[in-house]
Amino acid sequence: MARYSEEVGVRGRVVSLVVGLGLLAACSQANERALSASSSPAPPVMTTPSSKVASASAPAAASASAASAPPAPPSVTEERALQILFPGGAPASCASSSTKIRCFIGARYEAHPKEKDLALALFDEIGDVAGTEREHQMEGGFRGVIQIVPELPVGPHERHLRWVLGAQRDIRSFVKAMEAKATTPVRYRHGALAWRFLRSVGRTTPSAYAGGWEVGYNVKGSLHGSADAVRETIFHEVFHLNDQEHANWSRRALGKMVDKLMEKCGTKVACLKPYAPGKTMVRGGTYYAFQPDNGDASHEYGAELATRYFLEQRAVLEGKAYPEGRFKCGPEENRMAWKALADEFFGGVDLVPPCDG
Repeated sequence: MARYSEEVGVRGRVVSLVVGLGLLAACSQANERALSASSSPAPPVMTTPSSKVASASAPAAASASAASAPPAPPSVTEERALQILFPGGAPASCASSSTKIRCFIGARYEAHPKEKDLALALFDEIGDVAGTEREHQMEGGFRGVIQIVPELPVGPHERHLRWVLGAQRDIRSFVKAMEAKATTPVRYRHGALAWRFLRSVGRTTPSAYAGGWEVGYNVKGSLHGSADAVRETIFHEVFHLNDQEHANWSRRALGKMVDKLMEKCGTKVACLKPYAPGKTMVRGGTYYAFQPDNGDASHEYGAELATRYFLEQRAVLEGKAYPEGRFKCGPEENRMAWKALADEFFGGVDLVPPCDG
């Protein structure tokens, strides 16, 4: 979640720009009114009743049409694409391009044909842009201070870009399957993301972080050892983005329950085990979903719960039994959290057989 504060800053600048444009428009209108007042009044324009109706109904029709039009799909802006691909400025070769972002991607990966094809496929199919993180020091909570440097996913790191593309394709298919079965809207965005690839100096943590529809991906991350592991990590991180979009849902819906569980169990693994949605453990600590000094535990619990939901539903779609069993069939807290997640993000869909079945 480290990039969230930066995203707020970007939004602040956008708001300031909009306000500035509004002031310019107001000044322009005031000048026009002053000019009209100092000029001779124009003769009145005579209109027939039918022309009055037409002129009045046209704006109303336009407003109705605008109101009924579906919202534009989300996308990575040209400005953000430049930030992660060419922070020093746009390449001259893209100056006259009609598809700027696609041109930026091609130029950034020009020296790496295989990776270029992967990055372009990620953009063309999912709307994602794969760039790099900026160099900075990260305050990693229980991990300590970590030096982060940009690392393009090319050469020995090509597999990470390939795994991200594969994961995003799988998650897209999953979301479409949920939409096909839902009776209410599925409100889960998985695409149009900005990927900031990075390397942690001398460390293998954090594997990833997310905020403001961006994902930081560590090519040295300890959780990125296989395509399956990357898919799970990505679902976890993208849930954080959706959680933000849903007004901090995990804290509102799950926070009190998570707080009580942590008060009851502390960091005792045996006590927390029945309630832990995932198996990820912190070395020398406890389940990642309940690890202290890692931000709001309800956020991580929510992301681990969402990942478990994804894995179990996906197993059903593939005609398989999930090897870890049915999470919702554990303690009552599990059932309540499971249903709340399905209702909030996935149209209430739950393909996992009932607990008495």
